[in-house]
Amino acid sequence: MSGHPENPRPKSVAILSKPGRPELKQFLPELHERLQKHGYTVIVDRESAKYFSGAEVVERGEMGSHSPELALVLGGDGTLLSAARAVARADTLILGVNLGTLGFLTELALADLYPALDAIEKGRYMVDSRSMITCSLFRGGKVVRAHDALNDVVVSKSAISRLNHFELYVDLEFVSSYKADGLIVATPTGSTAYSLGAGGPILKPDVAAFVITPVSPHGLTHRPVVVRDTVDIEIQVKTGAEEAYLSMDGQVGMPVRDGDSVRCIKSKYSAKLLRFQKTFFEVLSTKLKWGER
Repeated sequence: MSGHPENPRPKSVAILSKPGRPELKQFLPELHERLQKHGYTVIVDRESAKYFSGAEVVERGEMGSHSPELALVLGGDGTLLSAARAVARADTLILGVNLGTLGFLTELALADLYPALDAIEKGRYMVDSRSMITCSLFRGGKVVRAHDALNDVVVSKSAISRLNHFELYVDLEFVSSYKADGLIVATPTGSTAYSLGAGGPILKPDVAAFVITPVSPHGLTHRPVVVRDTVDIEIQVKTGAEEAYLSMDGQVGMPVRDGDSVRCIKSKYSAKLLRFQKTFFEVLSTKLKWGER
């Protein structure tokens, strides 16, 4: 994490919004006017464009190619995950604004956005660099799909299938064979998401590790495993006639067939989240109700 008064002032902004939030109708036109007055170049996604006039509309998946210096994410953690995948390659700073949802990543309240923008313009911000994971689906020895994720990669059974059979390898070394509803490979950021619900540990965001968590494993001795983020993780899928499903951040997904393998390595990109006050443990305390008497 780093932050100094000499941090550069961003000059271009991308705005990404959660669909259907009523507060955006009044707020976004005001925000657009403020940004224009302060000399920003503004692009917006299609959800935000409903409340704008005159801003350039860009598909969310194409925003990285426009290299915005700052992304304002108005919504919850799901919107921020989508934004991170879209702009991480451009080294874009990401500011998440929580619109009333349970957010580990978007803790800034809407009322605090303008003071935060003032601080950013003065270079008074900290950058919390979050590691991401690259997932590749191999079929017949060839890469069929590849995506980055900020939270996690999940290989799971389809809604009607029986337990899936997975074989786990770390740096080509056999770890275990699982019969389970699924396997999760989570980053430290994703350790407080699906992996946590499946019994995985919480990793501090700056820990250089991944956690591999089985979902409802048939074997009672199967437990989450924490590995360095420099390793190569491979999940071989043995489904027979059944189909499994691969998802990234719970948002991008595809079917997986028998004999497919899923390879996970640390991404060469990271999500650069802006921070102002709260520490990781303060966020945990707030969101998980820790320390209450």
